[in-house]
Amino acid sequence: MPSPAVAVQAVVRQVTDRIAARSAGSRSAYLERIESARSAAVARGRLSCANLAHVFAAADSTDKSELRGARWPNLAIVSAYNDLLSAHQPLERFPALIKQAAREAGAVAQFAGGVPAMCDGITQGKPGMELSLFSRDVIAMATAVALTHDAFDAVLCLGVCDKIVPGLLIGALSFGHLPAVFVPGGPMASGLPNADKARIRREYAEGRVDREALLEAEAQSYHAAGTCTFYGTANSNQVLMEAMGLHLPGSAFVPPGTALRDALTRYAATHAAAITALGTDYRPLGRIVDERAIVNGIVALLATGGSTNHTIHLVAIAAAAGLAVNWDDFDELSAAVPLIARIYPNGSADVNHFRAAGGTAFVLRELLGAGLLHGDVRTIMGDGLAPYTQDPHWADGRLEWRDVPAVSLDRAVLRPVADPFSAEGGIRVLRGNLGRAVLKTSAMKPEDYLVEAPAIVFDSQDEVSAAFKAGELDRDFVAVVRFQGPRANGMPELHQLTPLLGSLMGRGFRVALVTDGRMSGASGPVPAAIHVTPECAAGGLLERVRDGDVIRIDAKARTLDVRVPAGEFMARPAAGRAPATGTGYGRELFTTLRAAVGSAEQGALACR
Repeated sequence: MPSPAVAVQAVVRQVTDRIAARSAGSRSAYLERIESARSAAVARGRLSCANLAHVFAAADSTDKSELRGARWPNLAIVSAYNDLLSAHQPLERFPALIKQAAREAGAVAQFAGGVPAMCDGITQGKPGMELSLFSRDVIAMATAVALTHDAFDAVLCLGVCDKIVPGLLIGALSFGHLPAVFVPGGPMASGLPNADKARIRREYAEGRVDREALLEAEAQSYHAAGTCTFYGTANSNQVLMEAMGLHLPGSAFVPPGTALRDALTRYAATHAAAITALGTDYRPLGRIVDERAIVNGIVALLATGGSTNHTIHLVAIAAAAGLAVNWDDFDELSAAVPLIARIYPNGSADVNHFRAAGGTAFVLRELLGAGLLHGDVRTIMGDGLAPYTQDPHWADGRLEWRDVPAVSLDRAVLRPVADPFSAEGGIRVLRGNLGRAVLKTSAMKPEDYLVEAPAIVFDSQDEVSAAFKAGELDRDFVAVVRFQGPRANGMPELHQLTPLLGSLMGRGFRVALVTDGRMSGASGPVPAAIHVTPECAAGGLLERVRDGDVIRIDAKARTLDVRVPAGEFMARPAAGRAPATGTGYGRELFTTLRAAVGSAEQGALACR
């Protein structure tokens, strides 16, 4: 049975209260806005006859009859389906399952709109990666376009990967009077072990294996329909949606193409129909995503060593719900939340192994039992997180939820709060004379927490790669990669640097990275002070760093400093803006967003 209610620890309560206090005005305004949009009857009842006729013009006879009437709720399907991306290819089948289940539950479901879904894995290191972060805002706007027809009583959001789930959630929060159920697709089967994949990537970077060997390793890793199995941003999304009460419990890591996956997808439609304003258990999204839900998401992220990208996305999601979150909130919680999961890149296991060991239900039960989560939150399932401490099963043609084992089934992957892998969570915030930055420690060795070395300054990851290939980096150094922030070029991930710098660490050199850009959600053991704010394109001091300046990164002290006398450092002329982002690959279409975007700590929001 789920753990009994436990008092929330003081630090969790204090951070939550602080968010609520600083957000009082904006949250109140948000709630007033969504309340004014609520309808006591079917939403389409507000439409004129011509409006309504357009809603059901293409529907079949049964749905047309019900849409014309004012009894059945209408569920919007907003999907990130495409068959280019393995994570989203399974979503092709979901609308038919949802529509049939909706009819059986006395509801109609309509495919309201699709949203773009680009893959960071395909665009890493390429010009298209400069659109990656902004695609989140485009997805949010596309979601709003789908829902703005004002013909829906709830929404099912189908999506999985990096920017897609945050974008769907931000867009849906603009229609926060509607209940929303998030529907994942599930992971692919485990492929090449992650340690072998990482080793071959390093060997390729060092020129010890050829492209064909690298391609074969990658093909064995990414080999079927479903989400990539490492614990990057995509799978961090899935854990957050459960911790925030927006998924069906335990649905994150159920594989696609299985009876259980299909049963969960059908039940998502049935449940969405049951929580509209037309029934007795109305659960609008905007009321579920409050300061407690956001803190629960942060805690789950920290406890599992999740993606640093969520120090941006969770801030943006909170803002869409009228809540002001900053990096101090992450840092204070990280000091109190233990790391209880090891999933690649902070371990050798993948998300399939994680689920087999106890998965998200085990994590949430442990955190609840330790008073590290708010157990009294609203969720799509009811009041309280207790349902999320159970896992779904398909047995005898019936969907049911059962308690997870009392102990971890693999202590190398999952541990109880009483015996964690680390006493602190996986993310720390650094402060110093270069600004503020985020450092992911969950995959780092403690001996790498302190790096002090001369800087080598670059303006792109391609420059780092060229220097590596030329043999110029066989020494202790801190790579400073500037003009990689959201305003400069859209803040592409610098994932290509991980195998290069990891190779140098393997040779015994003390190396680190400092950048106003992002690393991959799967960033590994390289000490990387990322998201440096203010960014160079906004006058950040990182642009004043010169080759040879000594930089000190101290994860334990949570500091980031350049060892140059203050007067000398501030007297230096600014480096000037890096060359403007190039045209082509659609980049010219995003000029307005780059000009409007906020800082990484503000969620890098371009639409607000």
